[in-house]
Amino acid sequence: MASGKLEKLKIIAFKNADYSDPPNEQQTFTAMLNPETYTLDYKVEYQDGQGQGTSSAQQRFSVKKPEEFAFELLIDSSGIIDDNPRESIEEDITELRDLLLKYEGDIHEPKHFQVLWGSLLFKGRCTGLNINFKLFNPDGKPIRAICKVTLSGSVEDNLRTAEERRESPDMTHYRMIKAGDTLPLMCYKIYGDSSHYVQIARVNKLSSFRNLEPGTEIFFPPIKKNTPVA
Repeated sequence: MASGKLEKLKIIAFKNADYSDPPNEQQTFTAMLNPETYTLDYKVEYQDGQGQGTSSAQQRFSVKKPEEFAFELLIDSSGIIDDNPRESIEEDITELRDLLLKYEGDIHEPKHFQVLWGSLLFKGRCTGLNINFKLFNPDGKPIRAICKVTLSGSVEDNLRTAEERRESPDMTHYRMIKAGDTLPLMCYKIYGDSSHYVQIARVNKLSSFRNLEPGTEIFFPPIKKNTPVA
């Protein structure tokens, strides 16, 4: 059951990709007003693959794109919202822009972020900041703006590797032959056993496994470890 306590959206900046900065080194931006809405955008890319002699193409998984998270923040210095009128929002805008986009010399890139609000926890990098100035003082200084923040999701390397398991022998693999590739070596990388090359050559109807033409796509069916390919 909801407690009724108001929780403000927070953007927490980290220098480490594993979000392990000590608390005293983290930077936090707290929303003046919580967003009315936010969007999460998920995308998966496929490649069309049509075998020789077939009449239709089967889409094959290519990559799962990082999810995108977008929301809008209101920044206001008129005093209407927080009863604290200020001359302009220029300092607030600079603070937010530097937090999200500033290049950090010690890590040679912008920061990593966690966005926290209620049950939402999003980890990623800022890919866009769009500022729409809405209200101005008589001298032209802005006192209200809507800031659209866009982040692209990121996962720590150790977790990403565990999730993808791209070299796992119990998954279907398609590999494009590059110069210098050999079938035994490719079998070793995928199955952990180079002896499967004969079966793989048979599955792919290769007349010779010794002279592989670069650009040829090879199919490696899923197998259990130490089990011969059927």
